[in-house]
Amino acid sequence: MPLSLLPEEIAELAARVVAENAAAGRTVATAESCTGGLVAGAITEIAGSSAVLDRGFVTYSNAAKMEMLGVKSDIIEAFGAVSIACAWAMAKGALDRSKADVAVAISGVAGPGGGTPQKPVGTVVFARVVRGATGEPEGELRFFDGGDGPGGRAEIRRQATLCALELLLP
Repeated sequence: MPLSLLPEEIAELAARVVAENAAAGRTVATAESCTGGLVAGAITEIAGSSAVLDRGFVTYSNAAKMEMLGVKSDIIEAFGAVSIACAWAMAKGALDRSKADVAVAISGVAGPGGGTPQKPVGTVVFARVVRGATGEPEGELRFFDGGDGPGGRAEIRRQATLCALELLLP
């Protein structure tokens, strides 16, 4: 692969996301919190990504989630920003505010601080919404162990980026 700003495994998966979505005629949108735009950034590392990526929302604060994606304050108050309910509302908001065919959302606790006994550091939630799909929304809660070292935050964000890219494969 050509020189990339990203780790090889992320660049390779992003290349698959671009190639497979382009072949399927699908466009994607991202709504990111703890990954801070890494998923959209990974996609744009790939030549031809403009045919696939419609837009990315980086909504790090709760206010941004509400203002940019229309997440209701009731959801954040009842379940928290790191909840499947919030991630699903983020993904739905990204789809509603874009021309994309599929949106993925990520919210989590990358650390080293911010964790609670209920949602320790490494807790990350994901949701995917496909335009026109019927049935239950897709959401998943994962726990990524970043270790106790200084690389813990980066490792959690790396794993979350990989998981989100996988969710964008057709």
